[in-house]
Amino acid sequence: MLHRAFTVTSTLFAAAALVLVAADSRSPVVAAETVAMATQPAKLRVGVSIPAADHGWTAGVVWWAKECAALHPEIEWTIATAETPEKQIADIEALMAKKVDALVILATESAPITPIAEEAHSRGILIVNVDRGFLKPVADIFIEGDNAAFGRKSAEFMVQRLGGKGKAQGNIIVLEGIPCTVNTARVSAALEVFRAEPGITIVGQQAANWNRQKALEVTETLLSKSPNVSAIWASDDDMALGAEQALLEKGLSGVWILGGAGMKDIVKRVMDRDPMFPADITYPPSMIATGMELASTVLVGGKRAEKLRFIPQHLVIDVDLVTPENAKKYYFPSSVY
Repeated sequence: MLHRAFTVTSTLFAAAALVLVAADSRSPVVAAETVAMATQPAKLRVGVSIPAADHGWTAGVVWWAKECAALHPEIEWTIATAETPEKQIADIEALMAKKVDALVILATESAPITPIAEEAHSRGILIVNVDRGFLKPVADIFIEGDNAAFGRKSAEFMVQRLGGKGKAQGNIIVLEGIPCTVNTARVSAALEVFRAEPGITIVGQQAANWNRQKALEVTETLLSKSPNVSAIWASDDDMALGAEQALLEKGLSGVWILGGAGMKDIVKRVMDRDPMFPADITYPPSMIATGMELASTVLVGGKRAEKLRFIPQHLVIDVDLVTPENAKKYYFPSSVY
């Protein structure tokens, strides 16, 4: 910051000299333009590092990030998307080389991204962590959906639909996401509910990485081993669609699926009382825009330390159970997701 302040001051002295020269040569227009350029403040720089749009929810994240950036032309935004942790680490290193003032990071995976986020924080860069948490408390602000509630509410709905607490009966499949804090919180909370019901048996549990094609392949394998299944806890709407395709290809009927994240296509099917999708769980991709808004609030106008005093370090967004009765409230047909 000292170097940047010195550069601006030096430029102002140079501009003043040009004004004097211009006054002697009767060229006031050129002098005025020079002064205007010299006194224009440098833009704040914010990097946004997010996963590539490899499935519906992350496509929503990318869309919301671009929407938010367009609202703040006073900031120089750089939005970088990554398919792998290795690519995301390289992106963050490149953003640090650009001397960004802040980084808004939604990790591809929690563990490999934590060290580079910690390094950025040690350099004085404001860190806003969204959704997939780091394994160390290196973020100035952490925003996430309530993933424990996500797992608990979805599992409780499944138990109720399978007969009710203490009476639930059925074999179920559990599909997990990418290894990260989000997946751990969701699955742990759901398993706690399922294991409290002696009539429920988990006949298959495997990661499908929140990916539709991967979920198709995993579900096909699990169904080959245990075809007698009542329901599938998919924990994500993209994986739910992959699981549905596996059921259709195997000709299995009477099995229903509970996904999550509020994909508009799934919400519409809940609203229409499709027996395959009796409910869903919300998890808004717009939380990336919330993180970007908070970064701009903290940076614009200075007084970063003072502003951070008034912003909770950990913000948790509640999740809701979507049913046919309330689905219209969560259905946005014009949304990208």
